[in-house]
Amino acid sequence: MSRNTKRPRHPGSKKAERYIQPSILLALKSKASYGYELIQEISKFGFVEGQAPPGMIYRHLRELEENGWVVSQWETEGAGPAKRVYQITPEGLDVLSYWIDYMNSQAEKLLKFIASFQNASQKEN
Repeated sequence: MSRNTKRPRHPGSKKAERYIQPSILLALKSKASYGYELIQEISKFGFVEGQAPPGMIYRHLRELEENGWVVSQWETEGAGPAKRVYQITPEGLDVLSYWIDYMNSQAEKLLKFIASFQNASQKEN
């Protein structure tokens, strides 16, 4: 790499938030959940470094609910304050399936790209 070429700090880092909504949908596919628990769960998928900011998660949850992909209700039973519990809808499952198809297609393209790089690197040696 030449001196004048800038190296990206984290390639693709600006696109990480793109995967928050499918991450939320996938977490809700397993079980209904509330905001803080969702933050913990989606961090396991690795699209956001560290813990996702709560404001960002709740913004996406509102948008998902406006689109009809999740529904919520207040849970007042048990100790502690009331919690808004979110659940995926059939439409949300359809959207998640679309995302999975898209991600699978992207993964195939990325693997092909990496293989091309590796082949080119082997030819150099």
